[in-house]
Amino acid sequence: MASPAGVRIVDSADVSPEATIGSGSSIWHLAQVREGVSMGENCIVGRGAYVGTGVVMGDNCKVQNYALVYEPAKLADGVFIGPAVVLTNDTYPRAINEDGSLKSAHDWEPVGVTIGRGAAIGARATCVAPVTIGAWATVAAGAVVVKDVPAYALVAGVPARRIGWVGESGVPLTAGDDDNTWVCPSTGARFVETDGILIKESV
Repeated sequence: MASPAGVRIVDSADVSPEATIGSGSSIWHLAQVREGVSMGENCIVGRGAYVGTGVVMGDNCKVQNYALVYEPAKLADGVFIGPAVVLTNDTYPRAINEDGSLKSAHDWEPVGVTIGRGAAIGARATCVAPVTIGAWATVAAGAVVVKDVPAYALVAGVPARRIGWVGESGVPLTAGDDDNTWVCPSTGARFVETDGILIKESV
């Protein structure tokens, strides 16, 4: 395993020697990290979590207890995966083929979930691949995401729908001076909404 000094892997974790783990990362009890995983620096993988073959994680990601991150998921820097979240990878799941034979890895093509910088997926949410979660978006606990989520969006429900906007702090934005402007009550940052897309104003 290509792991520099400063990595903490507890004895009960199952980490493939073919995974690459960045400096300062921690992998906790009963977690499994498969071969080909590329994990950045200062990541945390919680108890009982699963990180599938070839998953790519940026720096400072958190995968909380019992989350299932199936390949070929891609997580940018600073992504939060809440407890018991599932990132799926099979559009048309079946255990068997049409002739009744057991499906093998050669009988289907995995598809992944892509998550942008700083985005957060709440506890027990499910993201049904292939979907992309935009940077700094928040998926509420228990939501089921079946279509792409734009940057800064707050989505909830089954299926998940946008119910608001959030800033980098995760706090819901409040309406600004007109229908197209939004303000973060935590940082004062301002955003402009155009055709369902939110853009942060430069300072």
